[in-house]
Amino acid sequence: MYGELVPQGGGDAIPLLKKTLLLGRRESCDIVLRFSNVSAHHCQLSVVGGYWYVRDKNSRNGVKVNGIRVTDKRIDPGDILSVAKHKYEIRYSPVELGAVGPPPADEPGQEIFGKSLLERAGLQKEPRVAKPTRPKPIHEGSIRYDITSDEPDQIRKRNHPI
Repeated sequence: MYGELVPQGGGDAIPLLKKTLLLGRRESCDIVLRFSNVSAHHCQLSVVGGYWYVRDKNSRNGVKVNGIRVTDKRIDPGDILSVAKHKYEIRYSPVELGAVGPPPADEPGQEIFGKSLLERAGLQKEPRVAKPTRPKPIHEGSIRYDITSDEPDQIRKRNHPI
């Protein structure tokens, strides 16, 4: 056993039997939460470096750790994991799961300075892409100048009949 989730409103503890677990409403999930506000595939729990991490799987009602909504986050022993509105305390021993040294970054495989704060908070807008410009059409009787040099006598005026 790799730890357990203890329901905060009472009930039996849920054992964490594998290093990667899918939580959701579907029967195919490793941990099935039969609540209408839990998404079919709500979130994934996984052990990385001796610590549990949670990853939201684009759920409708979100995932929180200690009351803060997250998409990818380390869960330390004693933290409260909220799946939709259902709260669980996570209990495990990082040392027994292979942890050595200080805890790693909150996001698995990410350094703390690898993303801007806006990116980590999910607030950064997509970069704007400039629309391609099209040359303006030449209308009958318009004048276009051919510039081949900076010298004034090299500038020629051309009429473009259509």
